[in-house]
Amino acid sequence: MSKVAVIGSGFSGLSAAAYLSAAGHEVHVYEKNDSLGGRARQLKTSTGYTFDMGPSWYWMPGVFEKFFSDFGFSVSDFYELTLLNPSFDVVFGENDLMSVPENFEELCALFESIEVGSASKLRLFMDEAAFKYKTGMENLVYKPGLSLTEFIDADLIKGVFRLQVFTSFSKHVRKFFTHPKLIALMEFPVLFLGAMPQDTPALYSLMNYAGLKLGTWYPQGGFGNVIAAMAKVAQDKGAQFHTNAVVSNIEIENGVAKTILVNGINLPFDAVIATADYHHVENKLLPPAYRNYSEKYWDTKTFAPSCLIFYIGLNKKISALQHHTLFFDEDLHEHAIEIYKKPQWPTKPLFYVCCPSKTDTSVAPEGHENLFLLMPIAPGIEDTDALRETYFQVMLTRLEKLVKEDIGNYIDYKKSYCVQDFITDYNSYKGNAYGLANTLSQTALLKPKVKNNKVKNLFYAGQLTVPGPGVPPSIISGEISSKLLLAYLNTKS
Repeated sequence: MSKVAVIGSGFSGLSAAAYLSAAGHEVHVYEKNDSLGGRARQLKTSTGYTFDMGPSWYWMPGVFEKFFSDFGFSVSDFYELTLLNPSFDVVFGENDLMSVPENFEELCALFESIEVGSASKLRLFMDEAAFKYKTGMENLVYKPGLSLTEFIDADLIKGVFRLQVFTSFSKHVRKFFTHPKLIALMEFPVLFLGAMPQDTPALYSLMNYAGLKLGTWYPQGGFGNVIAAMAKVAQDKGAQFHTNAVVSNIEIENGVAKTILVNGINLPFDAVIATADYHHVENKLLPPAYRNYSEKYWDTKTFAPSCLIFYIGLNKKISALQHHTLFFDEDLHEHAIEIYKKPQWPTKPLFYVCCPSKTDTSVAPEGHENLFLLMPIAPGIEDTDALRETYFQVMLTRLEKLVKEDIGNYIDYKKSYCVQDFITDYNSYKGNAYGLANTLSQTALLKPKVKNNKVKNLFYAGQLTVPGPGVPPSIISGEISSKLLLAYLNTKS
């Protein structure tokens, strides 16, 4: 039995800890904050609100089910899933609201009502997307991305053109639809991938399949219950968790990680998986000679957005609001330019509102609402209280216009979260929220490697390496890195 350290307790860290512990190794997980979960931790107030601080979209339920089934469990053993209907609302303007139905036939009818002939095109689009999803989930996302030989697979090679890796997502969507509302709806899931639709491969129409065909779900109790469930699986297998545990150094001897410095104490380990911010691990925990990448490398990468988030408690109910609402009442292209091409605070921002208390009575006191407001912004930009408040008022005004009632005077809890908080709490590079963008030049083999090239027993997991940003990819990332580490340990035994 070997002793393994996992740095960070987000989805990738919990996943790695579970697989390593199940293989019989002594696993210690070190979390710098006071609760598990990384970006998916929860904020609980003394007045009865429970806020998911990060992820709020539960897509690709099969990835979660696979994780638990690998340990002899089912999702239903730990938490209850609710299928949302409508999946979400999209605001295009005043008195211009689209409710996206969970039922696919109803979705086809909605498309047809907006653009004649689009129902049949949506079916064709989704057939293609289903192939990409199946191929991606079975043949691509579980590969470590260390060598081109991983992708020499007869079925994969035969289907490479159908995967449309070298086609722009934006062009792909416009081959099927011309109405601006339908284009916006189809391009929306790409925002989770952290790049402009023009720069994202059409391969990622698999996200449309995930969101519009497989459904949008909600775990009762919030994502904190998913974190708790994964932690329990790992603990039951023997993993030990340490919170308020700051790792400040990885000591290397002859190309092997020997100890990690935790709260000023050197602790010996046989191997390490770093699921904390990749850039931080390399630049703050490792000597220069043992880093995979230079500062110039990171500076040239395209990062997914940061976010301005508000956690809001209301002492009244809001009737005209669904669980998820997207405000697309301004120009998506202009906002994207101000994130990726000309980084600045947005002129006319798009934003997103989540109201989980519509689905879950446990997250707010009776008669109250729990609101989560999120506006994507460029990473690394100026972050001040004055700027935060300015944009809060922008979002609040548009939200009040949608629901046609006063919200501001009923706020009994309010907390903001932005660039500086991502840096402070997660050591996030430039305060990014989602990791590296899934552009063509940052896909699969072209992402930062899951294995340190100069340290034999140091591996990485999380949103800055394979397969990429998002909750399901992070869970998969932990599995990938743990299997590589296990293979390494087997060579030592």
